[in-house]
Amino acid sequence: MDHRTPVRPRAPRAARAALPLLALVLLAPACTGGVEGKPGAAGVRDPYFPKLGNGGYDVTHYALTLDVDPDEQTLRGTAEITARATQDLSSFNLDLAGLTVDSATVEGRPAAVNRAGNELTLRSDAKAEDRLRKGETFRTVVHYSGSPKTITDPDESEEGWLPTDDGALALGEPTGSMAWFPGNNHPSDKATYDLTVTVPKGLTAVSNGVMAGPPVTEKGRTTFRWHTAEPMASYLATLAIGKFETKTSTMAGGITVFTAVDPEVAKASARTVGRVPEVVAWEAEHFGPYPFSATGAIVERDDDSGYALETQNRPVFPGPPDLGTFVHEMAHQWFGDSVTPESWRDMWLNEGLATYAEWLWEEEKNDTPAEESFEDAYEDKDNWAFPPALPPSAAEISDPPVYGRGAMVIHKIREAVDDDEEFFALLRGWTKKYRHRNASTADFTAYVEEETGQDLSDLWKAWLYGRSRPAADG
Repeated sequence: MDHRTPVRPRAPRAARAALPLLALVLLAPACTGGVEGKPGAAGVRDPYFPKLGNGGYDVTHYALTLDVDPDEQTLRGTAEITARATQDLSSFNLDLAGLTVDSATVEGRPAAVNRAGNELTLRSDAKAEDRLRKGETFRTVVHYSGSPKTITDPDESEEGWLPTDDGALALGEPTGSMAWFPGNNHPSDKATYDLTVTVPKGLTAVSNGVMAGPPVTEKGRTTFRWHTAEPMASYLATLAIGKFETKTSTMAGGITVFTAVDPEVAKASARTVGRVPEVVAWEAEHFGPYPFSATGAIVERDDDSGYALETQNRPVFPGPPDLGTFVHEMAHQWFGDSVTPESWRDMWLNEGLATYAEWLWEEEKNDTPAEESFEDAYEDKDNWAFPPALPPSAAEISDPPVYGRGAMVIHKIREAVDDDEEFFALLRGWTKKYRHRNASTADFTAYVEEETGQDLSDLWKAWLYGRSRPAADG
């Protein structure tokens, strides 16, 4: 995912077990003619989070409007969701946790709302001839309110809605986005976003993408508007509300650089945060053109989250970031954010490549060969708990093998290619082929073999899927 990188370089955290979902289901009455359809699946059968995501449709755009009271930690929200039906639909689900749905419509028609435990059912009054047909684009509007939940993982790390002393921080990997907006909460369904957030005057609301116009203050409250033009997985959406020192500039290529730093850590963060253009340019040289129209960083205080996360366009850091963690999270803009895993089993593609970006930085900037980093990772027994492509359960998808052994796989590919020019061309080709798309481990291994013209079955068997530690030179 990227998932989160606890501070430097993210000591991988245990991932979250599947959480009960509040399914939002729109059910049509039994029909005698027209499009009968069938319910969209209530989950996409992810190997680790089978109830996350939903079937039967593909979201293309979220327009979220939030009014937040940080003192009470409450919000009132409207989610306007544009989607395309991938089957004839009689019903479909959205993922939402903890909040109250006040009303909803589908294609402008009111839907009756019923709630039973964690499942919210909305009944549409659509006639049979007006039901959702395969290929049809439709719009759902959900009005909701309440106190967003903090979701606690098995390892006691937290995501979802995290209250802070001066506001709140919303983080989503892997399940937390459903704590603050309804959606198709799985990496396989990416969409563009517009987010309009109103907060008390004096506070700033920071999200993904670019600011769509200047903030507007009326009656003691300020509204911020953010636009994310490139597709984004829901777990990469973020919202940070609080007091921030913000800076906006433009780097080469017209990329907007926006940084927001808590004043208490601004001085300690300045040196690393100021290197955004340098790090992005260096990674673009190695991994291909930067895939988004904006970049930057959000730096909170040390105790606000406890881990770094590669939220799209501007990663979130828990206090002043060290340079290695910064390089790691920025590398995720290519590996994880643009090329997004097909399922949570493919996490190693995010973390192994981002970890290898750290090794490359050390090699080129600090004269520490990647081979030395490989040897250190090889000697770390924590990296051999399981194969990086086969975490035993959801609780391990962010454990050390996904990072360290994942990076070792990349280093072994580099050795097999045996030509750095060709190796970096391979990485650039990967990010080009799957730019703004989803990719699986099978996609990656097939791509590498096709591009190199080599049968790398032994490499995959030993380093990616093997249960035991192979010889270092194997």
